[in-house]
Amino acid sequence: MPGFEDLHLTSAVGGALEAMGWAPTDAAARETAPTAARGHSLVAVTPPAPVYAAPALAGALSRLAADGGRALLLCPPAELDEWGALAHALARGTSLRVQVAHGASRALRRLRTEELDVLVASPETALALHRRAALKPELVRTLLLAWPEAWESTEPLDALMQDLAKDAQRLLFTSDAVGVGDLAERYARKAMTFGTLPAEMPRDRFAERENESGPAAAPEPAGPAGPVRTVHVAWQRRPQAVAELLELLDPQTLTVWAADRSQEAALQRALPLSDPSIRFAAGGAELQPSQYVVAFDLPTRERLGELLAAGEVVLLVPPGTEAYTARIANPRRPLRLPGLVDAITTEAGARRAAILRALESQRPEHAVAVLGPLFERYDPAAVAAALYTLWTEHAAGTGAGAPGAIPDIPATSKVFVGVGKKDGATPADIVATLTKDLRVDRGKIGRIELRDAFSLVELPAQEAERIAAALNGATIRRRRVTARVDRGGPSLDRGERGERGERGDRGDRPPRTFDRSERGGPPRGDRPSGPPRGDRPYGPPRGDRPPSGPPRGGDRPPYRGRDRE
Repeated sequence: MPGFEDLHLTSAVGGALEAMGWAPTDAAARETAPTAARGHSLVAVTPPAPVYAAPALAGALSRLAADGGRALLLCPPAELDEWGALAHALARGTSLRVQVAHGASRALRRLRTEELDVLVASPETALALHRRAALKPELVRTLLLAWPEAWESTEPLDALMQDLAKDAQRLLFTSDAVGVGDLAERYARKAMTFGTLPAEMPRDRFAERENESGPAAAPEPAGPAGPVRTVHVAWQRRPQAVAELLELLDPQTLTVWAADRSQEAALQRALPLSDPSIRFAAGGAELQPSQYVVAFDLPTRERLGELLAAGEVVLLVPPGTEAYTARIANPRRPLRLPGLVDAITTEAGARRAAILRALESQRPEHAVAVLGPLFERYDPAAVAAALYTLWTEHAAGTGAGAPGAIPDIPATSKVFVGVGKKDGATPADIVATLTKDLRVDRGKIGRIELRDAFSLVELPAQEAERIAAALNGATIRRRRVTARVDRGGPSLDRGERGERGERGDRGDRPPRTFDRSERGGPPRGDRPSGPPRGDRPYGPPRGDRPPSGPPRGGDRPPYRGRDRE
């Protein structure tokens, strides 16, 4: 039987992966672990849960432990602790140093002192570290992108990728291959693909990867499965939510299913697993019939069908996974756990109906991404109550919750670029750097004012800060330039003072005249003149002048140049 060593994993990392319940024969371990361990790029289409990335992450960490280097793992803010726990568990038996960056302070110090091998951060935090010259993308050997469809924006990634080494390994995990298809084409074009593709995705998108890098992903079964019950819960509260479900449902038999065994210890502390009516199953284990089956991790669509065959399914839905849940399961009926909502009994029926319509008709991905960090710190019901208060106060136009007017934002801003005429730069050089190196749309570049020592470039105000940060440190005409958004102020350039003839008011001074008779004194034609030039007394003729200096050829010593003594 093959072992994890045959998948190019170190013994320490392979042992940690085995302790989580993975086997070398599992499809994910067999396909993704050696791919990552060899340094190849990978695009994996999986449900949005960090446990599905464990084999690939194990391969990447094994490579770093053996050859050195740094890894950067970017994930939504709500998943930082989950990814951090997974990375710590896999790297426990190695010398790799892992840091989960909830902010920039500690990671900034450790990066500058070279005390960090694996950084887990949100894209915004990583960009902040990059702008402070602590995170150097050119030194990153492995970049893991975790479910970018749940990020607030991919703009921080665009800035980081500009400095990433071309041969750096890229591991992209997504549950929405259609939504991130363009991003995958741009940053992981020749990567191997693992997982299942949705039926509506064009088959030719991954055709090139199939020919060059191995088998492409198989098509996913069409249509959601159901019915299911859903419970919206924060990532770290899932074990507690299972215990609350046990009290709420009071089932005769209950099976808790998880993608692996990494959370089995936490479930044992929350549930009486010694009770024969409560069972735990992991991975692809065969399921026994139960009254309820609680999916601790979101399953694939195929696995969801198997769970439904075993009993009534309850899905735990953490922040950022709502869109995936809607694609694989329908109809869905939410379950309300005991908590703050039970104490609220005076909500207006009309507003409750409006909220229900919004839940059923709108896509909440962006809103959930913005509110995800609050869900991690506070009860989601309390966050919803605060938003409801802001909503009602704004509708009435009273209270501190009513938002103020949005300040006017100019259409364009000027970006200062530290290169000018004396450096031999031209507007075409600046445009080429913006369009080719920074991938700025040519239509967004406005007027370029080229001065002697610097240039001013007009760009959209909403993107000026980002473009200036990306342009800072770029090379134009063999000169490393500085760039920043120009805030205005006096200019030292002569051209700013206008033409020389543009003078201020001369007051009561009369206009300038060229008639000397008006300015006093005799006219130029009446001025007395001396004798004619031919009659002026000059000195004696040149031939009668006495010679000056010693006579030539006298006793003067001959000239011998610099070597005379």
